[in-house]
Amino acid sequence: MSRTSKRADGDIVRDFLSVADLLEKPQLAQLYAYLAQEGEATVQDVMEDLDLAQGTAYSYVNRLVDTGVVEVTQDEQPRQYAARAIDLTVTTTAGDREYTITPALIDAVGRRETNSDIDTYIDRHGVAGLATALTYAVARERGEVTHRLMAEDLDISPLAAEMILQALRPVVHEHYDFEEAGAGLGELDIGNGTDDT
Repeated sequence: MSRTSKRADGDIVRDFLSVADLLEKPQLAQLYAYLAQEGEATVQDVMEDLDLAQGTAYSYVNRLVDTGVVEVTQDEQPRQYAARAIDLTVTTTAGDREYTITPALIDAVGRRETNSDIDTYIDRHGVAGLATALTYAVARERGEVTHRLMAEDLDISPLAAEMILQALRPVVHEHYDFEEAGAGLGELDIGNGTDDT
């Protein structure tokens, strides 16, 4: 695992463990993604917008605060919470792939609970595979690749490629601006370790 910013090893390990918790629990990932999109929110906002019971909402928010991926931005009642930026690059030993954990990837994992295509893809290819698919989804929205090229590159069926690309389309449009001139894949920071996408 590498880190793009210079921080103490203890901070990096804590961040990694916190993010691992997010990627293992789609409900926490969904909450983190919600806070990242909203900027700031109260527990009441979380309850209403994510349809969570009060006890569950408080439990999830407190858990994310305890792990350090969410911070309290206003201490007076009602407390406001915001997602902390996540910036971890993970290199897998199998296949020498590298991917960066971003709010977009966490959002995609959070949708596992409500999107069977994402759920199935993670079951078959893991979170690393989903990160790679997210890279292709961004490239497809930019007109740089097709589902057939993704299928060939990743050795999956064209149908599986199309299904995950469609499932990831809302995530891509919520997290990336396609109107920006000159923005290339290298600037997206969700790379899969290859430059041929």
